[in-house]
Amino acid sequence: MLKDLVLKNRSVRRFQEKKKIGRKTLEELIDFARITPSASNLQPLKYLIFESEGNDKIFPYTNWAGYLKDWDGPEEGERPAAYIVVVGDREISTNYWADPGIAMQTILLRAVEKGFNGCILGAIDKKGIRTKIELDERYDILYVVALGYPAEEVVLEKCEDDDIKYWRDNNDLHHVPKRKLEDIILN
Repeated sequence: MLKDLVLKNRSVRRFQEKKKIGRKTLEELIDFARITPSASNLQPLKYLIFESEGNDKIFPYTNWAGYLKDWDGPEEGERPAAYIVVVGDREISTNYWADPGIAMQTILLRAVEKGFNGCILGAIDKKGIRTKIELDERYDILYVVALGYPAEEVVLEKCEDDDIKYWRDNNDLHHVPKRKLEDIILN
């Protein structure tokens, strides 16, 4: 059921790095994103796949978990098994509207359905990535989707006192506060 997939789809930041995801599986995730709605049906998004040794081209340019001030991101062995870099093709459009969000959520829901998870990274060094992978200027780097088999548990919490900051407890359980339904419906 869709609700089960949405509940399992958490932003995972620590992975079983050695447990690989094959290129065909990554292509399947992108194929699901390919058929999602697109503003004016322009379909300006393109994707770059990185896995195994290619991951070193992406990881150094990522920032992880801004609320966890004493954590610099996943250590070796806990890093993603793969990355999908989402780019916009400026020759098609310079406004990507909601397309990246729709595509990335679809990628993550399919990943969860297949037994692994991911994290959308917007805090990335786009210039560093562009230089490292020698990406043509025609493409805007929009986001990076980190993917892998989880090495952490993420639980949802009720938001207390409007505090939405996620946190980890002493057992490394990752807690994510969510606002109540009555707090987000305005009428």
